[in-house]
Amino acid sequence: MENNTSSKGMSIGALVCGILGIVGSFIPVVCYFTLVLAILGIVFGAKGMKTSKETGEGRGLAIAGLVLGIIGTSFAAIGVICVACAAGILASAGAL
Repeated sequence: MENNTSSKGMSIGALVCGILGIVGSFIPVVCYFTLVLAILGIVFGAKGMKTSKETGEGRGLAIAGLVLGIIGTSFAAIGVICVACAAGILASAGAL
């Protein structure tokens, strides 16, 4: 029973981290923190899929969390790059 609860918890954690990673990646300063959450969504999703192989419960949530974590990581990485480029442009223009 403990393994079933553990796999479901990992799957739900992956889903929540993936959703927060995507939503927060569109906010300029928050994208630094949500990049970490999206990476955790990938890790939790992979772990949830691994532990749910025997029981089959929570596998869909783990896959959804894994996919959302990958999408959130890419969005957040692009957001971090855009913020760094904007800061560099403003610094070279003398605005900072």
